[in-house]
Amino acid sequence: MTYDASNIFAKILRGEIPCHRVYEDEATLAFMDVMPQVDGHTLVIPRSPSRNLLDADPASFGPLMMAVQKVALAAKRAFKAEGVLIKQFNEAAAGQTIYHLHVHVLPRRAGEELRPHTGKMADPALLARHAEMIRAEIR
Repeated sequence: MTYDASNIFAKILRGEIPCHRVYEDEATLAFMDVMPQVDGHTLVIPRSPSRNLLDADPASFGPLMMAVQKVALAAKRAFKAEGVLIKQFNEAAAGQTIYHLHVHVLPRRAGEELRPHTGKMADPALLARHAEMIRAEIR
């Protein structure tokens, strides 16, 4: 399979679609998932085009995981979470639905149920507040 430059994350990177930005550097961008499974559900993507982990340039993994760690620590503090779930899917059979490498960061508390990742988008004002909460905790 080849990379499709018309995917939604590529459009976000080009500024064609807005997002609630949490963190960015020269190699990565982190933003709120518009269909969050928990409050604070954030996505971290590399700026370089890759369909998923299976075709990505291995040089992108270091910067990507450093950004994931930075966002995970900030989200854990912002939402007073007990832990952080990190998820990453590769191809449809594994649950991937957007074909640009991305990592899900979900602050978690024991016993808290994950909401379904459905087609219903969260309130943009809520996502903006959550993004600000995480940005305030990034160190």
